[in-house]
Amino acid sequence: LQQAECDALGVCSNDRMNEIYAVDVAFHESGLNYGGLDETVVRVVKKCLRTAMCIYGYFGVKKAEIIFASPKINRQILDALRPCFVDINNIIQEMGFEFDFRIIANSDFSNLVLEPILEISGNVADTAELFMRSYQMLSLFDKKSLKDTKNVEKQKPETTIRNYQLSKDYVNIKNNQDDYAELKVGQIARIIMREILESGKVDADEINRLQSERYSKDSLGLNYPALVIADSEYDAVRYYSDPILINGVKYKLCSQWFETPANDDRPYLIDWIKKYKDK
Repeated sequence: LQQAECDALGVCSNDRMNEIYAVDVAFHESGLNYGGLDETVVRVVKKCLRTAMCIYGYFGVKKAEIIFASPKINRQILDALRPCFVDINNIIQEMGFEFDFRIIANSDFSNLVLEPILEISGNVADTAELFMRSYQMLSLFDKKSLKDTKNVEKQKPETTIRNYQLSKDYVNIKNNQDDYAELKVGQIARIIMREILESGKVDADEINRLQSERYSKDSLGLNYPALVIADSEYDAVRYYSDPILINGVKYKLCSQWFETPANDDRPYLIDWIKKYKDK
């Protein structure tokens, strides 16, 4: 019997329900390949099904989100995998299970996995987390010299340039709300809004207005000022702990974003992002 495992397992628990997430991650620099098209597709499907059975066997639950993630899957393989995932979702539901199988790959991997990890890297102090420590070390050095990709292109292969671009521009502002469908409103604020605020695209008048409770309510749906100066007096529990540096001043960004029928901040935030993203 082949050993079954998954790379990451998460449980989100609240008063109403427990949600289980299981993720298998595969990284092949030249693109996902387990020995040809058919073998690759079969092995990915087997991985996902084994993970589902492990969750059922260990936790006794029939519902979970099972993700296969890879930063690079070539189009031929991805096109072959997608209908297989539709089939296994249908088959598993016919058997009475509610597992949701999905793929996160290529640009989705960058948007949904890499970018949020890089966003929180400044708050991680675990020296055993080698990826985080490597990225933090890279950030210590002169970013201006790192941005000179013309010289790098002459010395490094194309894959190195692409990987560098991911770390340099890790927040990619999208054109409409659908592109944020995988992110909760708080994540959009903490990743996308933060990047815009730090980029210098927002003028001083808007920064001042965002420190007003009334303006923040009218323009973003918040019940607190969107920004407060980091060394001022404020209700710390209502703000993210990591400061934002804007024009040499440290601010804290409000964390009280909600998506409920009675209080939905998401459309306000999306409109605000659209206003500044192309400046």
